[in-house]
Amino acid sequence: MSERGIWLDVDGGHRDDLAAFTERARRADESAVVRLRERAGGLVAAWVSTGFDVLASRVVRGRLRPADLCAGADALLAGLAAMDADGHVDPGFAMDSAWRGALPPEAGFVHLDDVPAREVFALAQRGTALVREHSGAHGPPPSLLDQDVVDVVTDSDTVGIPMRCVFTLTAMGFVPDTADEVVRVRTTPAWLRIDARFGSVYRRRGNPAVVLH
Repeated sequence: MSERGIWLDVDGGHRDDLAAFTERARRADESAVVRLRERAGGLVAAWVSTGFDVLASRVVRGRLRPADLCAGADALLAGLAAMDADGHVDPGFAMDSAWRGALPPEAGFVHLDDVPAREVFALAQRGTALVREHSGAHGPPPSLLDQDVVDVVTDSDTVGIPMRCVFTLTAMGFVPDTADEVVRVRTTPAWLRIDARFGSVYRRRGNPAVVLH
């Protein structure tokens, strides 16, 4: 058996799911690095740090060796295209040193509320129009990306969802364009997490630069 690699469940479309995630990440950043980490129950979580300073993640069935590894998006896509009958994927050269920052915890998130997917799409469309209007040579202003476009109110707290997270949800293709879908908002004291059907996004609460850079 290879010393390093990914073994995906050959049933259920897990190769296609991971390939779609990786292709979206590469489309946003040609030098994107994907981090993969084993979870309990025969699951593998794939992570990418997006240009919006938001982490995006998708879970597939499989296993890794080692249990935590990083791969270049281009090499991972090539390995997925060449996956053998046993589900083995060669992730290419180790890119562990290219990953900067910690990952969110797997547990401990508290569900706050659900937001209709159609509202997320509408916000993304309005945000895209504003970006076109106000972007300069260095892209959209941080003040636009940091603007809270949804407030989730609970008995004890009000949590804002910034435009960065909305753009990431739609750019990664996590939200299906159907009227009856919702995205689920969860938090810990340190992290904001938004779950959609095809993946999750995470934003550090407080000072994201502490984790993402």
